[in-house]
Amino acid sequence: MNWPGTLLNGRPRLYEDLRFHSRQRSPHELWLVIVDASASTRRHRALSDGKGLLAQLFDDAYRQRARLALLTASGTFPNWQVQGLKASAGLRDWLDGLGAGGGTPMLAALNEAGRWLVARRKRYPAEQQRVLVMTDGRVKEGLSPPLLDCPCLLIDIERGPIRLGRARQLAGRLGAEYRHIDETT
Repeated sequence: MNWPGTLLNGRPRLYEDLRFHSRQRSPHELWLVIVDASASTRRHRALSDGKGLLAQLFDDAYRQRARLALLTASGTFPNWQVQGLKASAGLRDWLDGLGAGGGTPMLAALNEAGRWLVARRKRYPAEQQRVLVMTDGRVKEGLSPPLLDCPCLLIDIERGPIRLGRARQLAGRLGAEYRHIDETT
């Protein structure tokens, strides 16, 4: 009900005298976050720095009322943590318990994310999707990742005195924007 608009025309006597706000809803945003939590991200506090960035991202998602999907790549296969839910305080607990270990099933995670995004797009065609990939880029060579049909940002968390630069190459193959974690703060 638009009370100021209604009352500016005098006291309403009929239903036609009432004014209402239009209910145009902006399309929801979905942020799909893929986190590399393999053993190589333990070196030089790479994952710890990444967790700080993720905490900030979760807070931003909460404030902007974006939906989150969270996929971790560690061990032998990727694991979904959250799939399209509103950001909540429960993500903080998950983030505090996030540790690194095992292999890097990053390409499997990217393929899984691609399939999931296509299915999600069919279900919610107006939803705006964005992907954030956080990795040190140490993935198996020779395999090509899928192209994700939405804006994609790859955050390189590789640390140490010698950097291989594989994350930049992966960003190029994904068609993603590239940034090193030091450029985000």
